[in-house]
Amino acid sequence: MPTLRDIVAVLDGLYDPRWADSWDAVGTVAGDPDAGVKKILLAVDPVQAVVEEAVSWGADLIVTHHPLWLKGVTSVAATSPKGRVVHTLISHGIGLHTCHTNADSPPLGVSESMALALGLTGIRPLESDPAAPVDKWIVFVPHADADAVADAMHEAGAGAIGAYDSVIFRSTGEGSFRPLDGAKPVIGGVGKVEQVPETRLELVADRRLRAQVRAAVIAAHPYEEVAYDVLETADRDSDRGSGRIGTLAAEMTLPDFASHVARSLPGHHSATRVAGDPTRTIRTVALCGGSGDFLLAAADAAGADVYVTSDLKHHPVSEHLEKPGACAVIDVPHWAAEWTWLPVAADALAGRLPTVELRVSTIVTDPWTDALVGGQA
Repeated sequence: MPTLRDIVAVLDGLYDPRWADSWDAVGTVAGDPDAGVKKILLAVDPVQAVVEEAVSWGADLIVTHHPLWLKGVTSVAATSPKGRVVHTLISHGIGLHTCHTNADSPPLGVSESMALALGLTGIRPLESDPAAPVDKWIVFVPHADADAVADAMHEAGAGAIGAYDSVIFRSTGEGSFRPLDGAKPVIGGVGKVEQVPETRLELVADRRLRAQVRAAVIAAHPYEEVAYDVLETADRDSDRGSGRIGTLAAEMTLPDFASHVARSLPGHHSATRVAGDPTRTIRTVALCGGSGDFLLAAADAAGADVYVTSDLKHHPVSEHLEKPGACAVIDVPHWAAEWTWLPVAADALAGRLPTVELRVSTIVTDPWTDALVGGQA
């Protein structure tokens, strides 16, 4: 049976905590790292109703999108709603782990899940994050020691590209050197020029691993003076980023697309608001799961016909629509947009944790319980 520690390692592989915003609070809130986990419940909000569902189902862990706390506290007494959540979790041996802004930008994250729920194709980040800086390593080693040096570099993290590891290119040639006084050559003697058949190893590695890769090369290489190059590669975009943009299989009018959005998201009691010319044709869609007002201008600049997000305010939308040719805007409930991530995350975990039972909570934790339409102008 996997432990909570094992589950967290899988979650961190999918939604690395280093991707979280500096203000955020992600990670494990409650739970024994050595406790076994048979059942995981996924939900948007760590509220009491979700915790009671976990207790009733016999869950060992709850994974939520929203944190329990974003600021420090001095009490977890059960006299407060969040304190009661903590007491219920601990008293029933249930862990709580949060993937918040670290789950917004990556593949299989919140915005990508929302794009998939809307049926978009050609999905890509609306604003790509820069990829982690990468070094190119070139190491020259005698043929007989090439495997040992390559294995040591792989063990240190070199040779990882996307979903692949142990990536390496090898070529052969001849190295030449002359040991001077004081040298202790492994091959040849002092004062004599040597020609040695050597293998050239070429690998890439995250720049943050530079010290440990270098240590691995030096430790595994037979020479006292190791010939190697480290080249800093050009900056590049990653497959992570804020929001998503893609296309619909067929064009729709803005009202029809708004209805499609409402049908594609889980049921709720809140409102889906639409701004823009109702005769406008929609094909290219930009979106951001959760609060995405910061990407409104980016969606327009990217040529989107409509931008879908949550928590938009009057003035930014009004000013946006004053611009000639501005894209339409659809504001959806925050909870409903982010809920689309839960089944995607559950599928990703199921593929990596085949012995664990997973459930997506369908409790509507959107705080808005009704929406009324005012009098017509």
